[in-house]
Amino acid sequence: MKLRLVIFALVLGVGLLGFAGNATADGIPAGWSCTGGCGSSGADGNVTLSPTGNSSFQWVSTNGGPNGGGVLPTGGLGLEMNGSVLNSPVFTATAGQALNFYFNYVTSDGANSTTNFADYAWVELYNSSNNPVALLFTARTAPSGSIVPGFGLPAPLATLTPASVPIISNAPNGPNWSPLGSDSGRCFGPGCGYTGWVNSNYIIPTAGDYHVSFGTVNWIDDLFNSGLAIDGLSVGGVPVGPGPNEPPPTGTPEPGTLMLLGVAVPTLLLLRRKA
Repeated sequence: MKLRLVIFALVLGVGLLGFAGNATADGIPAGWSCTGGCGSSGADGNVTLSPTGNSSFQWVSTNGGPNGGGVLPTGGLGLEMNGSVLNSPVFTATAGQALNFYFNYVTSDGANSTTNFADYAWVELYNSSNNPVALLFTARTAPSGSIVPGFGLPAPLATLTPASVPIISNAPNGPNWSPLGSDSGRCFGPGCGYTGWVNSNYIIPTAGDYHVSFGTVNWIDDLFNSGLAIDGLSVGGVPVGPGPNEPPPTGTPEPGTLMLLGVAVPTLLLLRRKA
Protein backbone atom coordinates (compact mmCIF):
# COMPACT_ATOMS: atom_id res chain seq x y z
CA MET A 1 0.00 0.00 0.00
CA LYS A 2 1.18 3.46 -0.77
CA LEU A 3 0.35 6.28 1.60
CA ARG A 4 -0.81 9.36 -0.24
CA LEU A 5 -1.58 12.63 1.45
CA VAL A 6 -3.66 14.95 -0.69
CA ILE A 7 -4.34 18.48 0.51
CA PHE A 8 -7.09 20.24 -1.38
CA ALA A 9 -6.53 23.99 -1.61
CA LEU A 10 -9.09 26.66 -2.20
CA VAL A 11 -9.56 27.02 -5.95
CA LEU A 12 -11.29 30.21 -7.09
CA GLY A 13 -12.53 30.76 -10.67
CA VAL A 14 -9.54 30.09 -12.85
CA GLY A 15 -9.74 31.56 -16.36
CA LEU A 16 -8.22 29.13 -18.83
CA LEU A 17 -7.11 30.77 -22.08
CA GLY A 18 -7.13 28.86 -25.35
CA PHE A 19 -3.47 28.88 -26.25
CA ALA A 20 -1.24 26.10 -27.49
CA GLY A 21 0.44 25.52 -24.17
CA ASN A 22 2.38 22.40 -23.23
CA ALA A 23 1.73 20.78 -26.61
CA THR A 24 4.17 18.06 -27.62
CA ALA A 25 6.82 18.42 -30.29
CA ASP A 26 4.32 17.02 -32.81
CA GLY A 27 2.08 19.97 -31.95
CA ILE A 28 -1.58 20.35 -32.81
CA PRO A 29 -3.02 21.31 -36.21
CA ALA A 30 -3.20 24.95 -37.24
CA GLY A 31 -6.39 26.56 -35.96
CA TRP A 32 -6.66 24.26 -32.91
CA SER A 33 -5.82 25.52 -29.42
CA CYS A 34 -4.98 23.96 -26.08
CA THR A 35 -4.82 24.64 -22.38
CA GLY A 36 -2.60 22.05 -20.71
CA GLY A 37 -1.23 18.90 -22.33
CA CYS A 38 -2.22 18.29 -25.96
CA GLY A 39 -0.62 17.06 -29.15
CA SER A 40 -0.85 14.96 -32.30
CA SER A 41 0.64 11.55 -32.96
CA GLY A 42 0.41 8.39 -35.00
CA ALA A 43 -0.25 4.92 -33.64
CA ASP A 44 1.31 4.75 -30.18
CA GLY A 45 1.37 1.74 -27.86
CA ASN A 46 -2.15 0.48 -27.21
CA VAL A 47 -3.72 3.36 -29.17
CA THR A 48 -3.99 2.43 -32.83
CA LEU A 49 -4.93 4.69 -35.72
CA SER A 50 -8.66 5.42 -35.90
CA PRO A 51 -11.11 3.89 -38.42
CA THR A 52 -10.91 7.09 -40.52
CA GLY A 53 -7.68 5.91 -42.13
CA ASN A 54 -5.90 9.12 -41.13
CA SER A 55 -2.17 8.80 -40.43
CA SER A 56 -2.39 10.68 -37.13
CA PHE A 57 -4.85 11.88 -34.48
CA GLN A 58 -5.10 14.60 -31.83
CA TRP A 59 -5.00 13.98 -28.10
CA VAL A 60 -5.51 15.73 -24.76
CA SER A 61 -4.07 14.47 -21.47
CA THR A 62 -4.11 15.32 -17.77
CA ASN A 63 -0.32 15.05 -17.99
CA GLY A 64 0.75 18.70 -18.02
CA GLY A 65 -2.73 19.97 -17.18
CA PRO A 66 -3.00 22.96 -14.82
CA ASN A 67 -4.76 22.84 -11.46
CA GLY A 68 -8.47 23.49 -11.93
CA GLY A 69 -8.26 22.63 -15.64
CA GLY A 70 -10.40 20.22 -17.62
CA VAL A 71 -13.55 20.54 -15.50
CA LEU A 72 -16.78 19.52 -17.23
CA PRO A 73 -18.39 22.87 -18.26
CA THR A 74 -21.94 21.66 -17.64
CA GLY A 75 -22.27 19.68 -14.45
CA GLY A 76 -18.82 19.62 -12.88
CA LEU A 77 -18.68 17.26 -9.91
CA GLY A 78 -16.39 19.11 -7.54
CA LEU A 79 -13.10 17.59 -6.34
CA GLU A 80 -11.60 17.97 -9.84
CA MET A 81 -7.86 18.50 -9.42
CA ASN A 82 -6.11 19.17 -12.74
CA GLY A 83 -6.73 18.61 -16.42
CA SER A 84 -6.50 19.88 -19.98
CA VAL A 85 -8.78 21.13 -22.78
CA LEU A 86 -8.26 20.92 -26.56
CA ASN A 87 -10.36 23.24 -28.74
CA SER A 88 -11.22 22.78 -32.41
CA PRO A 89 -11.26 25.66 -34.91
CA VAL A 90 -14.52 27.54 -35.34
CA PHE A 91 -16.72 26.07 -38.09
CA THR A 92 -20.04 26.96 -39.72
CA ALA A 93 -22.88 24.43 -39.78
CA THR A 94 -26.39 24.40 -41.17
CA ALA A 95 -29.40 22.93 -39.37
CA GLY A 96 -29.59 19.16 -39.71
CA GLN A 97 -25.91 18.57 -40.45
CA ALA A 98 -24.19 15.69 -38.69
CA LEU A 99 -21.19 16.38 -36.42
CA ASN A 100 -18.97 13.31 -36.29
CA PHE A 101 -15.73 12.26 -34.62
CA TYR A 102 -13.98 9.23 -33.11
CA PHE A 103 -12.55 9.06 -29.60
CA ASN A 104 -10.54 6.63 -27.49
CA TYR A 105 -10.41 7.19 -23.70
CA VAL A 106 -7.20 5.96 -22.04
CA THR A 107 -6.54 5.86 -18.30
CA SER A 108 -3.83 4.57 -15.99
CA ASP A 109 -6.08 5.37 -13.02
CA GLY A 110 -8.45 2.59 -12.01
CA ALA A 111 -10.81 2.87 -9.08
CA ASN A 112 -11.39 0.98 -5.83
CA SER A 113 -15.05 1.90 -6.16
CA THR A 114 -17.27 4.37 -7.98
CA THR A 115 -16.38 7.00 -5.39
CA ASN A 116 -12.57 6.86 -5.51
CA PHE A 117 -10.22 8.35 -8.10
CA ALA A 118 -12.77 8.19 -10.94
CA ASP A 119 -11.12 10.38 -13.59
CA TYR A 120 -13.28 11.45 -16.52
CA ALA A 121 -13.28 12.94 -20.02
CA TRP A 122 -15.88 14.88 -21.98
CA VAL A 123 -16.65 16.59 -25.29
CA GLU A 124 -18.82 19.72 -25.54
CA LEU A 125 -20.21 21.68 -28.49
CA TYR A 126 -20.10 25.49 -28.08
CA ASN A 127 -21.82 28.25 -30.07
CA SER A 128 -20.32 31.50 -31.33
CA SER A 129 -21.03 33.16 -27.96
CA ASN A 130 -18.90 30.47 -26.29
CA ASN A 131 -21.95 29.01 -24.54
CA PRO A 132 -22.32 25.22 -24.21
CA VAL A 133 -24.85 23.81 -26.67
CA ALA A 134 -24.62 20.03 -26.29
CA LEU A 135 -22.61 17.50 -24.30
CA LEU A 136 -21.48 15.00 -26.93
CA PHE A 137 -19.61 12.38 -24.92
CA THR A 138 -18.44 11.38 -21.46
CA ALA A 139 -16.23 8.57 -20.14
CA ARG A 140 -15.31 7.86 -16.55
CA THR A 141 -13.04 5.40 -14.76
CA ALA A 142 -14.88 2.55 -13.03
CA PRO A 143 -13.67 -0.75 -11.55
CA SER A 144 -15.92 -2.77 -13.87
CA GLY A 145 -18.70 -2.45 -16.42
CA SER A 146 -19.20 0.23 -19.05
CA ILE A 147 -17.31 3.50 -18.63
CA VAL A 148 -18.99 5.20 -21.62
CA PRO A 149 -21.14 7.20 -20.94
CA GLY A 150 -19.51 8.20 -17.64
CA PHE A 151 -21.46 7.38 -14.48
CA GLY A 152 -22.63 10.30 -12.36
CA LEU A 153 -22.19 12.74 -15.27
CA PRO A 154 -24.90 14.42 -17.37
CA ALA A 155 -26.19 12.26 -20.24
CA PRO A 156 -24.52 13.00 -23.58
CA LEU A 157 -26.79 13.99 -26.47
CA ALA A 158 -24.81 12.40 -29.29
CA THR A 159 -25.37 8.87 -30.55
CA LEU A 160 -22.39 6.72 -29.58
CA THR A 161 -21.37 3.59 -31.50
CA PRO A 162 -21.01 1.31 -29.64
CA ALA A 163 -23.51 2.75 -27.16
CA SER A 164 -21.66 1.49 -24.08
CA VAL A 165 -18.03 0.50 -23.72
CA PRO A 166 -16.17 -1.47 -21.02
CA ILE A 167 -12.51 -0.76 -20.43
CA ILE A 168 -10.00 -2.87 -22.39
CA SER A 169 -7.51 -4.04 -19.80
CA ASN A 170 -3.79 -4.42 -20.35
CA ALA A 171 -3.43 -6.17 -16.98
CA PRO A 172 -1.26 -6.56 -15.06
CA ASN A 173 0.19 -3.46 -16.72
CA GLY A 174 -1.52 -0.19 -17.51
CA PRO A 175 -2.10 1.10 -21.04
CA ASN A 176 1.02 1.96 -23.01
CA TRP A 177 0.54 5.45 -24.46
CA SER A 178 3.11 8.26 -24.53
CA PRO A 179 0.67 11.12 -23.68
CA LEU A 180 0.28 9.57 -20.21
CA GLY A 181 3.87 10.59 -19.50
CA SER A 182 5.59 8.60 -16.77
CA ASP A 183 2.30 6.78 -16.11
CA SER A 184 2.40 5.01 -19.48
CA GLY A 185 2.37 1.30 -18.68
CA ARG A 186 1.40 1.91 -15.05
CA CYS A 187 -1.93 0.92 -13.51
CA PHE A 188 -3.84 1.73 -10.39
CA GLY A 189 -6.60 -0.75 -10.80
CA PRO A 190 -8.94 -2.31 -11.40
CA GLY A 191 -10.30 -0.16 -14.20
CA CYS A 192 -7.21 1.10 -15.99
CA GLY A 193 -7.05 0.58 -19.74
CA TYR A 194 -8.57 2.04 -22.90
CA THR A 195 -11.92 2.01 -24.72
CA GLY A 196 -10.78 1.55 -28.28
CA TRP A 197 -12.20 3.88 -30.92
CA VAL A 198 -15.84 4.91 -30.46
CA ASN A 199 -17.88 7.00 -32.91
CA SER A 200 -19.92 10.04 -31.84
CA ASN A 201 -22.67 11.43 -34.09
CA TYR A 202 -24.76 14.51 -33.30
CA ILE A 203 -27.29 16.32 -35.52
CA ILE A 204 -26.83 20.07 -35.18
CA PRO A 205 -30.31 21.57 -34.72
CA THR A 206 -29.60 25.23 -35.55
CA ALA A 207 -27.45 26.92 -38.18
CA GLY A 208 -24.52 28.90 -36.83
CA ASP A 209 -20.85 29.02 -35.94
CA TYR A 210 -19.53 26.50 -33.44
CA HIS A 211 -16.44 24.90 -31.99
CA VAL A 212 -15.87 21.66 -30.08
CA SER A 213 -13.88 21.30 -26.84
CA PHE A 214 -12.35 18.03 -25.63
CA GLY A 215 -11.46 17.77 -21.94
CA THR A 216 -9.96 15.30 -19.49
CA VAL A 217 -9.50 15.66 -15.73
CA ASN A 218 -8.00 13.98 -12.68
CA TRP A 219 -10.61 13.56 -9.96
CA ILE A 220 -9.82 13.62 -6.19
CA ASP A 221 -6.06 13.50 -6.81
CA ASP A 222 -3.60 14.37 -9.57
CA LEU A 223 -1.86 10.99 -9.79
CA PHE A 224 -2.12 8.36 -12.55
CA ASN A 225 -2.87 10.28 -15.75
CA SER A 226 -5.73 9.86 -18.20
CA GLY A 227 -6.22 11.10 -21.74
CA LEU A 228 -8.43 11.22 -24.79
CA ALA A 229 -7.45 10.51 -28.41
CA ILE A 230 -9.64 12.24 -31.03
CA ASP A 231 -9.85 11.90 -34.80
CA GLY A 232 -12.05 12.61 -37.80
CA LEU A 233 -13.92 15.68 -36.54
CA SER A 234 -16.25 16.58 -39.41
CA VAL A 235 -19.50 18.41 -40.16
CA GLY A 236 -21.68 17.18 -42.99
CA GLY A 237 -18.83 14.87 -43.99
CA VAL A 238 -16.36 17.76 -44.35
CA PRO A 239 -13.32 17.75 -42.00
CA VAL A 240 -13.24 20.61 -39.49
CA GLY A 241 -10.17 22.80 -39.77
CA PRO A 242 -7.01 22.35 -41.77
CA GLY A 243 -4.72 19.35 -41.62
CA PRO A 244 -1.47 19.32 -39.63
CA ASN A 245 0.56 20.85 -42.48
CA GLU A 246 -2.01 23.30 -43.84
CA PRO A 247 -2.63 26.94 -42.82
CA PRO A 248 -6.01 27.85 -41.31
CA PRO A 249 -8.66 29.12 -43.77
CA THR A 250 -8.69 32.87 -44.29
CA GLY A 251 -10.94 34.59 -41.77
CA THR A 252 -11.27 31.57 -39.47
CA PRO A 253 -11.21 32.91 -35.88
CA GLU A 254 -9.70 31.15 -32.93
CA PRO A 255 -12.13 29.76 -30.33
CA GLY A 256 -12.84 32.20 -27.52
CA THR A 257 -11.46 32.02 -24.06
CA LEU A 258 -12.92 29.17 -22.03
CA MET A 259 -13.67 30.30 -18.52
CA LEU A 260 -13.73 27.38 -16.12
CA LEU A 261 -14.60 28.21 -12.56
CA GLY A 262 -13.10 26.10 -9.81
CA VAL A 263 -15.19 25.18 -6.79
CA ALA A 264 -13.90 26.21 -3.36
CA VAL A 265 -13.08 22.90 -1.77
CA PRO A 266 -10.96 23.22 1.37
CA THR A 267 -10.52 19.74 2.77
CA LEU A 268 -7.90 17.25 3.81
CA LEU A 269 -7.95 13.63 2.72
CA LEU A 270 -5.63 10.88 3.85
CA LEU A 271 -5.90 8.07 1.32
CA ARG A 272 -4.21 4.73 0.79
CA ARG A 273 -3.85 3.41 -2.71
CA LYS A 274 -1.96 0.63 -4.33
CA ALA A 275 1.04 1.72 -6.35
